[in-house]
Amino acid sequence: MKLTIERAALLSTLGHVQSVVERRNTIPILSHVQIEAGSDAVRFRATDLELAIVEENDARVDTPGTATAPAHTLYDIVRKLPDGADVELSLDQERRRLVLQSGRSRFALACLPNEDFPTFEDDELPHSFHMAAEELRTLVERTRFAISTEETRYYLNGVYMHASDDGKKLRAVATDGHRLARFEIDAPAGAEALPGVIVPRKAIAEIHRLLGDTDKDVAISVSETKIRFALGRSVLTSKLIDGSFPDYERVIPSNNERRLEVDAKIFTSAVDRVSTISTEKSRAVKLSMDSERLVLSANSPDAGSASEEIAVSYDAPAMEIGFNSRYLMEIASQIDGESALFELSDAAAPTIIRDPQDASALYVLMPMRV
Repeated sequence: MKLTIERAALLSTLGHVQSVVERRNTIPILSHVQIEAGSDAVRFRATDLELAIVEENDARVDTPGTATAPAHTLYDIVRKLPDGADVELSLDQERRRLVLQSGRSRFALACLPNEDFPTFEDDELPHSFHMAAEELRTLVERTRFAISTEETRYYLNGVYMHASDDGKKLRAVATDGHRLARFEIDAPAGAEALPGVIVPRKAIAEIHRLLGDTDKDVAISVSETKIRFALGRSVLTSKLIDGSFPDYERVIPSNNERRLEVDAKIFTSAVDRVSTISTEKSRAVKLSMDSERLVLSANSPDAGSASEEIAVSYDAPAMEIGFNSRYLMEIASQIDGESALFELSDAAAPTIIRDPQDASALYVLMPMRV
């Protein structure tokens, strides 16, 4: 194998594929990227057995062939090469080395047998549809912050995607038991009968990274066990979480009659300032509201106390409620409009947070004692 590729193109591709590779691996081949040179292009593959990525790039191929190389080491080398450089990759079969040359720099990286590299079976994925990259990016960004990191409830370790009962909407939902994020768009053609699938947290992170570099449509294919995203010259395939996502509709309140409307940016900044005092463990902030005003406060036995008053729209009976300040700020930061609408019931019941100008997003936040 021998090929020449531009450094910028190689760096971009390696940046995508090496992020799939875990830093610590008990199976040596999983720390490698597979490089397959064809007649006029080169494909790079990486996998952790749950997630796989293939990305193709143009290259001048002198000798077709296949090799493997340590993914993170190769990426770090290319990252440190000068801009505008050409990179030559060749396989020294006798010494089992991948040789990288660029200018006066030369590296020889240990290879592993190509036949050891695992393959992701190209299964039939019966549900297929296309989405604009911007739509998928928004779907991911508005929900991924609420994904649970607790491995005991593994079925919450991803984003739940499904079609609404009438097939008109495609929904993405994430929850960690303390907060819930739901975002929906008009269902693309072919997604009307999409069954509920849970896309793992790592796959969500990788597709979000890939979406940052494209504005093209994304082809999505789904089966009962896998999901595939094809965008540009990249294909990301992931196993789905084998579990049942809880009936999230049951935790969305339907009778929260108190309404509090705040300026989203002013509110977020106030929460951020006041929470400086709250303890690292609880991050608790109390919201005290009465006619047209809201007082945010925090207390800490060690650090002292803080409070801030802001003008709001509120005409219900006075009440106090406590929330985790980080959760509050993360949800408020998702609001694109000028104001955020809180729909409350009492100090012990979950609160709904919406963007009054965008009905596609809905957030639910559980209160905490303060």
